[in-house]
Amino acid sequence: MKTTAELGEYIQVQGELFEAVQLNRVFADSKTFVDCIPRADPETILDRFRNVRDEPDFDHREFVTEHFELPDEPGSDVDLPADRTMAEHLQALWDHLTIDPSDSIHPRSTLLSLPYPYVQPGGRFREIYYWDTYFTSIGLARTGRFDTVVNMANNFTELVDRYGYVPNGNRLYFLGRSQPPVFSLLVQLIARESGIESVLAYIPALDTEHDFWMRGEDDLSSDTPSSRRVVQVGDGQVLNRYWDEHAIPRPEAYHEDVTLAEKAPTDDENAVYRNLRAACESGWDFSSRWLRDPDRLETVRTTELLPVDLNAFLYGLESLLSEWFDYAGNAEKSSEYGTRSAARRAAIVEYCWDPQREYFFDYSWTDRERTDVWSLAGVVPVYAGLATEAQATGVAETIRERFLCDGGLPATLTVSGQQWDKPLGWAPLHWMAVRGLERYGYRDLARTIATRWLSLNRTVFEDTGVMIEKYDVVNTTQAADVGEYPLQDGFGWTNGVAAGLLDEYGEYLEWAPE
Repeated sequence: MKTTAELGEYIQVQGELFEAVQLNRVFADSKTFVDCIPRADPETILDRFRNVRDEPDFDHREFVTEHFELPDEPGSDVDLPADRTMAEHLQALWDHLTIDPSDSIHPRSTLLSLPYPYVQPGGRFREIYYWDTYFTSIGLARTGRFDTVVNMANNFTELVDRYGYVPNGNRLYFLGRSQPPVFSLLVQLIARESGIESVLAYIPALDTEHDFWMRGEDDLSSDTPSSRRVVQVGDGQVLNRYWDEHAIPRPEAYHEDVTLAEKAPTDDENAVYRNLRAACESGWDFSSRWLRDPDRLETVRTTELLPVDLNAFLYGLESLLSEWFDYAGNAEKSSEYGTRSAARRAAIVEYCWDPQREYFFDYSWTDRERTDVWSLAGVVPVYAGLATEAQATGVAETIRERFLCDGGLPATLTVSGQQWDKPLGWAPLHWMAVRGLERYGYRDLARTIATRWLSLNRTVFEDTGVMIEKYDVVNTTQAADVGEYPLQDGFGWTNGVAAGLLDEYGEYLEWAPE
């Protein structure tokens, strides 16, 4: 088992060689080097580096390629006929994106072992990602791959048993943070397919995951209102924020983080690093949601905010654990989680619902006010079922009047140049918007969103031959190549959501469903 205490053994994620490679931009993508595997003993490589680095003709890239095995280049190697349909492509991609755990992991790799097969997103993402896995599983379950869904839930249990939480992804350098807590939704998906008795095996891991998110709760007070992922607001109410245990540059984005911290309007570089990492825990990396100035990433302030989506996900976790502990015959734990979910719902409504704007917003616990960023995170309380009918009506009207575009829904209404902002749209946000609106009876709007998104997926597929990570929902004829890294194809959660929406809305499409 690899832990953060063992980072020193991995020269591709820290140390003098690592810094030289990253700061000299040996690779355009900083993630490339941290995914490399040393070809020899690390100390031998370091000694060799120290001996030759000052030579006038020393070449960093040549040294790395000689001493490290580089990861596979991003891209799809699916060999299908040119006239394949989008649905055929989705089905074929599952095998391409599935990792067999029987393939041995090199002892010097940053990859963390998992016992069961899992689906990676694709492209530069050569490992699982926590919340991606749930949205990918939606499509797996709809296309005859239910066994893989169960395998990935079992991998999550293994990770919780090993680390006490589900990490951002199964890489050494992701330890210290998680992602939106959707493990319970994955278990709920399994229960819908195979019966409620299937949840019993996962209750202990979900209970442990909840403990992870609430760690430090007992230490809160008016004098100490925050600790890790928990924040006390108002009269003893507790809500959650995103966090990371480490306040140092991300190894997988080292050059970017160091460069950004130099421009930050603060002398506290560690705060910049932690806030960047916390934004990665949110899955929205990066978005104006986290920025004090939407045009300046260096003003990132993620830990100052109580995200409405995170707290809605935790409400869902607490509600399901109350239900499932009751089924398991543990009345005490069921009551505890029922009380927690009710308290969290009340706090979300008090701090995140804006009755004037009739929408849910993130709350700044440091400024003691809701933010002014209109984002699709505001639909997650509807998806989670905690909104009142009147609140759901406000959300639906906001989606219809402010967000709805030709290709679907942008992540926010802010144009910032960040990839989780307008004009870009993402599959998981569309799934939650569609299902949330369905839940409250707004089926026509849900259908409009689903069919516009699917049509955009299909148009891009016919133009490029691939499924991609994110889409420009405003300018539907333009590439969506905005963000910290180049556009990726594959793509796990796009495929999963597309398969799920095709199954439910294919009959309403103007073009014949495949």
